[in-house]
Amino acid sequence: MNQKYPSVLLENAVNEFARLPGIGRKTALRLILHLLRQEDSMVDGFAQSLVALKHEVKYCKVCHNICDDDVCPICKDTSRDASTICVVENIKEVMAIENTMQFKGLYHVLGGIISPIDGIGPADLEINSLIERVAKGNVKEIILALSTTMEGDTTNFYIYKKLAPYDVKVSMIARGISIGDEIEYADEVTLGRSILNRTLFNESYRM
Repeated sequence: MNQKYPSVLLENAVNEFARLPGIGRKTALRLILHLLRQEDSMVDGFAQSLVALKHEVKYCKVCHNICDDDVCPICKDTSRDASTICVVENIKEVMAIENTMQFKGLYHVLGGIISPIDGIGPADLEINSLIERVAKGNVKEIILALSTTMEGDTTNFYIYKKLAPYDVKVSMIARGISIGDEIEYADEVTLGRSILNRTLFNESYRM
Protein backbone atom coordinates (compact mmCIF):
# COMPACT_ATOMS: atom_id res chain seq x y z
CA MET A 1 0.00 0.00 0.00
CA ASN A 2 1.44 3.38 -1.03
CA GLN A 3 2.16 5.90 1.70
CA LYS A 4 -0.03 9.00 1.51
CA TYR A 5 1.73 12.31 2.17
CA PRO A 6 0.08 15.53 3.34
CA SER A 7 2.29 17.56 1.00
CA VAL A 8 3.45 17.10 -2.57
CA LEU A 9 6.71 18.86 -1.62
CA LEU A 10 7.27 16.32 1.15
CA GLU A 11 6.53 13.41 -1.18
CA ASN A 12 8.93 14.74 -3.82
CA ALA A 13 11.67 15.11 -1.22
CA VAL A 14 11.10 11.55 0.02
CA ASN A 15 11.28 10.26 -3.54
CA GLU A 16 14.64 11.97 -4.09
CA PHE A 17 16.18 10.85 -0.79
CA ALA A 18 14.99 7.28 -1.41
CA ARG A 19 17.11 7.19 -4.57
CA LEU A 20 20.22 7.08 -2.38
CA PRO A 21 21.77 3.62 -1.74
CA GLY A 22 20.66 2.06 1.52
CA ILE A 23 17.93 4.66 2.08
CA GLY A 24 14.39 3.33 2.10
CA ARG A 25 11.29 5.49 2.07
CA LYS A 26 10.82 5.30 5.86
CA THR A 27 14.39 6.41 6.46
CA ALA A 28 14.03 9.12 3.82
CA LEU A 29 10.92 10.45 5.56
CA ARG A 30 12.68 10.45 8.95
CA LEU A 31 15.65 12.38 7.55
CA ILE A 32 13.46 14.94 5.82
CA LEU A 33 11.34 15.54 8.92
CA HIS A 34 14.57 16.04 10.86
CA LEU A 35 15.73 18.64 8.33
CA LEU A 36 12.41 20.45 8.53
CA ARG A 37 12.93 20.93 12.27
CA GLN A 38 16.34 22.56 11.75
CA GLU A 39 17.18 26.24 11.30
CA ASP A 40 16.95 27.58 7.76
CA SER A 41 20.69 28.34 7.76
CA MET A 42 21.54 24.71 8.54
CA VAL A 43 19.34 23.34 5.75
CA ASP A 44 20.59 25.96 3.29
CA GLY A 45 24.18 25.07 4.14
CA PHE A 46 23.42 21.37 3.71
CA ALA A 47 21.86 21.93 0.28
CA GLN A 48 24.59 24.30 -0.87
CA SER A 49 27.34 21.87 0.13
CA LEU A 50 25.78 19.15 -2.04
CA VAL A 51 25.42 21.48 -5.04
CA ALA A 52 29.01 22.70 -4.62
CA LEU A 53 30.26 19.12 -4.31
CA LYS A 54 28.56 18.03 -7.51
CA HIS A 55 29.61 21.02 -9.62
CA GLU A 56 33.01 21.94 -8.20
CA VAL A 57 34.69 18.70 -7.09
CA LYS A 58 37.60 17.57 -9.24
CA TYR A 59 39.45 14.33 -9.88
CA CYS A 60 43.23 14.26 -9.57
CA LYS A 61 44.91 14.23 -12.99
CA VAL A 62 47.48 11.80 -11.66
CA CYS A 63 45.68 9.25 -9.48
CA HIS A 64 41.97 10.08 -10.05
CA ASN A 65 41.29 10.62 -6.35
CA ILE A 66 38.63 13.17 -5.46
CA CYS A 67 40.14 16.58 -4.67
CA ASP A 68 39.66 20.35 -4.86
CA ASP A 69 42.51 21.06 -7.30
CA ASP A 70 43.88 19.47 -10.47
CA VAL A 71 46.30 17.36 -8.39
CA CYS A 72 45.39 15.89 -5.00
CA PRO A 73 47.38 16.62 -1.79
CA ILE A 74 48.79 13.06 -1.68
CA CYS A 75 50.26 13.29 -5.18
CA LYS A 76 51.64 16.75 -4.38
CA ASP A 77 53.34 15.55 -1.20
CA THR A 78 57.06 15.25 -2.04
CA SER A 79 57.67 13.22 1.13
CA ARG A 80 55.62 10.32 -0.26
CA ASP A 81 57.32 7.40 -2.01
CA ALA A 82 56.49 8.01 -5.67
CA SER A 83 58.04 4.67 -6.69
CA THR A 84 55.22 2.71 -5.01
CA ILE A 85 51.61 2.90 -6.19
CA CYS A 86 48.69 1.29 -4.38
CA VAL A 87 45.82 0.45 -6.73
CA VAL A 88 42.34 0.75 -5.21
CA GLU A 89 38.76 0.65 -6.41
CA ASN A 90 37.60 4.07 -5.17
CA ILE A 91 38.18 6.93 -2.76
CA LYS A 92 36.78 4.96 0.20
CA GLU A 93 39.74 2.59 0.02
CA VAL A 94 42.19 5.52 -0.13
CA MET A 95 40.65 6.91 3.05
CA ALA A 96 40.71 3.51 4.76
CA ILE A 97 44.37 2.86 3.94
CA GLU A 98 45.41 6.40 4.88
CA ASN A 99 43.78 5.90 8.28
CA THR A 100 46.15 2.99 8.96
CA MET A 101 49.16 5.37 8.66
CA GLN A 102 51.14 2.37 7.33
CA PHE A 103 51.45 3.35 3.66
CA LYS A 104 53.63 6.21 2.45
CA GLY A 105 53.41 5.70 -1.31
CA LEU A 106 50.96 7.04 -3.87
CA TYR A 107 47.60 5.74 -5.06
CA HIS A 108 45.76 4.98 -8.27
CA VAL A 109 41.95 4.96 -8.15
CA LEU A 110 40.39 2.70 -10.78
CA GLY A 111 36.85 3.96 -10.34
CA GLY A 112 35.46 0.44 -9.99
CA ILE A 113 36.37 -3.18 -10.75
CA ILE A 114 35.75 -5.43 -13.73
CA SER A 115 32.23 -6.82 -13.47
CA PRO A 116 30.70 -8.18 -16.71
CA ILE A 117 27.37 -8.80 -15.00
CA ASP A 118 27.17 -5.05 -14.29
CA GLY A 119 28.44 -4.14 -17.74
CA ILE A 120 31.80 -2.88 -16.42
CA GLY A 121 34.81 -3.81 -18.53
CA PRO A 122 38.49 -2.77 -18.47
CA ALA A 123 37.81 0.19 -20.78
CA ASP A 124 35.42 1.64 -18.19
CA LEU A 125 38.17 1.83 -15.56
CA GLU A 126 41.35 3.89 -15.15
CA ILE A 127 43.61 1.00 -16.10
CA ASN A 128 45.26 2.55 -19.17
CA SER A 129 46.27 5.61 -17.15
CA LEU A 130 47.89 3.26 -14.59
CA ILE A 131 49.90 1.60 -17.34
CA GLU A 132 50.95 5.04 -18.58
CA ARG A 133 52.26 5.92 -15.11
CA VAL A 134 54.28 2.72 -14.99
CA ALA A 135 55.58 3.19 -18.54
CA LYS A 136 57.32 6.41 -17.49
CA GLY A 137 59.81 4.21 -15.65
CA ASN A 138 59.72 5.76 -12.18
CA VAL A 139 57.48 3.14 -10.54
CA LYS A 140 59.14 0.17 -8.85
CA GLU A 141 56.15 -1.52 -7.21
CA ILE A 142 52.41 -1.78 -7.80
CA ILE A 143 50.35 -2.93 -4.83
CA LEU A 144 46.97 -4.38 -5.77
CA ALA A 145 44.58 -3.54 -2.94
CA LEU A 146 41.22 -4.51 -4.38
CA SER A 147 38.44 -6.32 -2.54
CA THR A 148 38.93 -10.07 -2.22
CA THR A 149 35.91 -10.92 -4.35
CA MET A 150 35.73 -12.72 -7.68
CA GLU A 151 35.47 -9.34 -9.44
CA GLY A 152 38.40 -7.98 -7.47
CA ASP A 153 40.55 -11.01 -8.29
CA THR A 154 39.59 -10.76 -11.97
CA THR A 155 40.67 -7.13 -12.00
CA ASN A 156 43.91 -7.98 -10.19
CA PHE A 157 44.79 -10.62 -12.77
CA TYR A 158 43.94 -8.35 -15.69
CA ILE A 159 46.19 -5.58 -14.36
CA TYR A 160 48.95 -8.09 -13.62
CA LYS A 161 48.91 -9.29 -17.23
CA LYS A 162 48.89 -5.71 -18.56
CA LEU A 163 51.94 -4.90 -16.43
CA ALA A 164 53.89 -7.98 -17.56
CA PRO A 165 55.97 -6.12 -20.19
CA TYR A 166 57.29 -3.64 -17.62
CA ASP A 167 60.07 -3.97 -15.06
CA VAL A 168 57.86 -3.43 -12.03
CA LYS A 169 57.13 -5.58 -9.00
CA VAL A 170 53.45 -6.44 -8.63
CA SER A 171 52.27 -7.36 -5.15
CA MET A 172 48.93 -7.67 -3.43
CA ILE A 173 47.78 -7.11 0.11
CA ALA A 174 48.06 -10.11 2.44
CA ARG A 175 44.96 -12.21 2.85
CA GLY A 176 44.41 -10.99 6.37
CA ILE A 177 41.38 -9.56 4.63
CA SER A 178 38.93 -12.46 4.44
CA ILE A 179 37.79 -13.75 1.08
CA GLY A 180 34.78 -11.74 -0.08
CA ASP A 181 35.50 -8.78 2.22
CA GLU A 182 35.35 -5.17 1.10
CA ILE A 183 38.53 -3.20 1.86
CA GLU A 184 36.66 -0.19 3.23
CA TYR A 185 35.08 -2.27 6.02
CA ALA A 186 38.31 -3.82 7.29
CA ASP A 187 39.52 -2.58 10.66
CA GLU A 188 42.61 -0.36 10.56
CA VAL A 189 44.93 -2.83 12.29
CA THR A 190 44.06 -5.69 9.93
CA LEU A 191 44.24 -3.45 6.87
CA GLY A 192 47.55 -1.95 7.99
CA ARG A 193 49.10 -5.40 8.50
CA SER A 194 47.76 -6.52 5.13
CA ILE A 195 49.62 -3.64 3.47
CA LEU A 196 52.85 -4.28 5.37
CA ASN A 197 52.73 -8.07 4.82
CA ARG A 198 51.87 -7.88 1.11
CA THR A 199 53.07 -10.68 -1.15
CA LEU A 200 54.14 -10.91 -4.77
CA PHE A 201 51.12 -11.33 -7.00
CA ASN A 202 52.53 -14.29 -8.96
CA GLU A 203 53.15 -16.20 -5.72
CA SER A 204 49.66 -15.42 -4.41
CA TYR A 205 48.10 -16.45 -7.70
CA ARG A 206 49.80 -19.85 -7.59
CA MET A 207 48.29 -20.38 -4.13
